Amino acid sequence: MTSPATDATPGPLEDADWVALSAPFTKALIRQLRAHDTSGAWERKSDAEVLARYILTREQLRAMPLIADPGPEVMWRIEQFWSALGLAVEETSGLIGTPMVKLSHEGFGRAILIVGRLVAVSRIMRDAHRFGFGSLEALASEGERLVTDAVRSIEQFSEAARA
Repeated sequence: MTSPATDATPGPLEDADWVALSAPFTKALIRQLRAHDTSGAWERKSDAEVLARYILTREQLRAMPLIADPGPEVMWRIEQFWSALGLAVEETSGLIGTPMVKLSHEGFGRAILIVGRLVAVSRIMRDAHRFGFGSLEALASEGERLVTDAVRSIEQFSEAARA
């Protein structure tokens, strides 16, 4: 069984979507996802179509159970999101960001981004099977916010980040 976000096709793009697609974090996520397309299946897909798996409408969320085990596709999406975060932080700060995601089979856990000896970003995750965003704008906004938080931590604790 596939998740509701797997086969999503975006509708016409609005101005906010175009801005979201040009955000540095979103560009890093697109590069990260396309790098995994070894068979060329996504070659003809637009960037919005590649990111569609991260967009969950209210109707899709309502159709999902409140408690469920996240499947491999959802786990992969989460890992790629955090890997893109590490890539965007590296592009911004010049320091390598390494993501670590640890989730139980029930979808609870934590995701962190380590830079040197510094935990630059840490997020508790619940209901991982519902991981997604209401729009491309929300996806880009959250990614950019996490990059900003990480860079701020790196600047504040530069000695630990460079260790």
